[in-house]
Amino acid sequence: MNDGVDIVVGRRLKARRRLLGMTQKGLGASCGVTFQQIQKYECAVSRLSAAMLWKLACALDVDISYFFSGLTRESETGEKRRPALVGVAASF
Repeated sequence: MNDGVDIVVGRRLKARRRLLGMTQKGLGASCGVTFQQIQKYECAVSRLSAAMLWKLACALDVDISYFFSGLTRESETGEKRRPALVGVAASF
């Protein structure tokens, strides 16, 4: 099962790669993986590690934040996350 974040990151990855006129094979070669692995990232079949996300950002000449642009704190179910309260006692 893929996560909404994985889908957004995959779409952004594919869009940037295409904008630069890169093939999946070319991008994979610059990051040390096969074109099949790039395809899996783009389709959100495989999750990206932080290290691979860094390699992709460098290869595509973008900041890592590019991949998360447009995301909100809402999960794919529409449920809003509550911010963590650190060092604050909750009062009821």
